[in-house]
Amino acid sequence: MEILHNNGFCVSLIDINRTRMNKLVKVGSRPRQIAWGMSRICCEQSPGTSSERYERYQRQPQNVDLPELLPKKKKKPFPVPIKKMLQASRQDKRLARMRIEKPLEPPKNGLLVPELIPVAYEVLDNWKVLIRGLSQLLNVGTVYGCRKCPQVHVGPVGHQIQDCYGTGSQRRNSHHSWVRGSVNDVLIPIESYHQFDPFGWRVKHETRFDYDRIPAIVELCIQAGVELPQYPSRRRTAPVRMIGKKVIDRGGFVDGPKPHRSEDCISLLAELDTFSNQQGQSSTPSNVEELAEKTLKAYLNVQRGVARLMRKYTVKTCGYCSEVHVGPWGHNVKLCGAFKHQWRDGKHGWQDAVVDDVIPPNYVWHVRDPTGPPLRSSLRSFYGKAPAVVELCVQAGAEIPEEYRPMMRADVVIPDSEEARLAA
Repeated sequence: MEILHNNGFCVSLIDINRTRMNKLVKVGSRPRQIAWGMSRICCEQSPGTSSERYERYQRQPQNVDLPELLPKKKKKPFPVPIKKMLQASRQDKRLARMRIEKPLEPPKNGLLVPELIPVAYEVLDNWKVLIRGLSQLLNVGTVYGCRKCPQVHVGPVGHQIQDCYGTGSQRRNSHHSWVRGSVNDVLIPIESYHQFDPFGWRVKHETRFDYDRIPAIVELCIQAGVELPQYPSRRRTAPVRMIGKKVIDRGGFVDGPKPHRSEDCISLLAELDTFSNQQGQSSTPSNVEELAEKTLKAYLNVQRGVARLMRKYTVKTCGYCSEVHVGPWGHNVKLCGAFKHQWRDGKHGWQDAVVDDVIPPNYVWHVRDPTGPPLRSSLRSFYGKAPAVVELCVQAGAEIPEEYRPMMRADVVIPDSEEARLAA
């Protein structure tokens, strides 16, 4: 037995079987008997060091695959397996045939969840801090947006990666046509209809102008218990009762107050909406690194808080476009212009939403050295990506969060152009 040691990695070579075989072989005109030996060697590996190395890599991988672009001619994947959805639907139909009332728990029955009310207020406060911080950081950093495609770049100059698929990209050899960006390019605005009673009248195509459009995060916080005088919401004391998909008791229909554009409402929108916080309207910060850390922390807190709220409160999204609706059912507005919208008469294909539908990450290429040369197509396999908010805060001086470090490929060495051709 021979044992080899190499940097704590132990390998054993063991001879476990040795036989001798005889066989008649014809040599010339006479057959002769030839014998030879056979041995079987196996390799043993000590599991200690290799398993520890693998577990350590799983805890903190060096890099992960970049997010793939979903094709526009296919529906979004369901967050819940379709088998479970069909199983729950069959259970509801079985109870409806037996005329048994569907068991509903808050907030599915219209009542608030008391332990999630502080979470909703915390999310709204962090949302205000995030928008205010981004509007100030844009006076320090630079954001570019392509005029022909939705791609965004954070850095002093636009990158030279040839991945534009917009109009006229063939004439430009897939190079982007960069223009100066704004807060809406960093944090993609996702709006939703505000309803006084989510279990009341559904928003129809003819009545769509009777409802305000506010950020979906704000609407989610309002339905979770946040009280805003500008956007009132009905608070039920008796639960909603349902048999199958039919509501048998909702406490009657109550018409909410008509929307009005007062000075208080406009000032509130200036804090909650990204359209009111454009570049140049905020003052330049004195301590950039502290502001970047505060903004990045607010962004991560908003993501965690929205994830907690969406575990209880229902949020719907269209499977073909980016429309989001907060409530038990989607609206009936016929404004979907995505793939095969003619078959649906312009209606949205509603399904359960995920956090990325409410807060789109908007991935951009990670720039390690903003003062260095621009990114090139020949080295794109060595570059990482990160959400635009994270990239802007990191370039302003914030530390890279651990959950985004593998995707940004901060531990991968970027070779020169000559060395890249020799890399595997």
